Amino acid sequence: MMMRRMRVLERLEEIYAIGGGPGANRVGDSDGEQRAHDLAAAWMREAGFDVEVDTAGNLIGRMGDSSVWTGSHLDSVPQGGKFDGALGVVAGIEAVERVGAGAVVAFRDEERGCVGSEAFVARGDPLPDFFLELHVEQGPVLALQGAPLGVVTAIAAMARGERVFEGEAGHAGTTPMAGRSDALCAAAEYVLRVRDAAAAIEGAVATVGRIEVEPDAVNVIPGRVRLTVDARAPDRERLDALLQTLGLDIPPMLEPVQMADEPRAALAAEVERLGLPLVELPSGAGHDAAVLAAAGVPTGMLFVRSLNGGISHSPDELSSPEDIDLAVTVLAGAIARLATRAP
Repeated sequence: MMMRRMRVLERLEEIYAIGGGPGANRVGDSDGEQRAHDLAAAWMREAGFDVEVDTAGNLIGRMGDSSVWTGSHLDSVPQGGKFDGALGVVAGIEAVERVGAGAVVAFRDEERGCVGSEAFVARGDPLPDFFLELHVEQGPVLALQGAPLGVVTAIAAMARGERVFEGEAGHAGTTPMAGRSDALCAAAEYVLRVRDAAAAIEGAVATVGRIEVEPDAVNVIPGRVRLTVDARAPDRERLDALLQTLGLDIPPMLEPVQMADEPRAALAAEVERLGLPLVELPSGAGHDAAVLAAAGVPTGMLFVRSLNGGISHSPDELSSPEDIDLAVTVLAGAIARLATRAP
């Protein structure tokens, strides 16, 4: 068992080293992403998988005749973390090998819009009977609750929009304060409104991540400001309420997706079998699992505790070897359970 744990960790290190530092640098459709896929394909063949690459470039390894699939993605954001995406593929290979049946998929280009998984569900071939995705939490909830693993209940709804604030540019030294129309001051008030609106709705979050100021000069009063808003909530009702409060008339970019009862139950049973606390929580981030669930595949998702305050998309992203080992064990057990229930 110790050797298997070390194998998972060593493989994560090999993938992390691709592209050079700092952090993971395997942006979708890059040489780094391809090298990671080549590595994973070699590990699959070594374990006895039948390996193929579909028309979208997704890597698929099958073992036996089980239609229970697991996997994630191997691309990263620039200067990303070691575990985001890659853990789900490496752990999936290990888990299916332990069970002796199942399939592992490494989807292409998740970070820029789940490109590979969207193509996968649209290709017309029969879809899996079940899909499980193992992923780092990318947040602090499990660490705060002292739980190594969490079973995901749903993947949040998300919308992104822009607001523009018009003012009047003027000389920073000669325009009296009482007569100014400062677009950045108006935008700053709105940024605080975004914060307060999300805080007032349970489970909601909202972020202003980009601000463009014109004319962008040290000695000129800002005459125009454009900012972005990223709004998320566990369900459509709360997302709509948040958007209404913020004055954003925009459609959701992702609808909320519930995880299916049967895979959720299989993951939960394995967590409890190990004597671990059962924590169920929604995901505020989008994942390939949401694409498969939306396409009608009964889908479950397992989170591994994130350390370092839950930071992700950063070289400081961290999960412990012990938690990862528990996660692989739960994933393998859930695959085995679901294999007996597949049509």
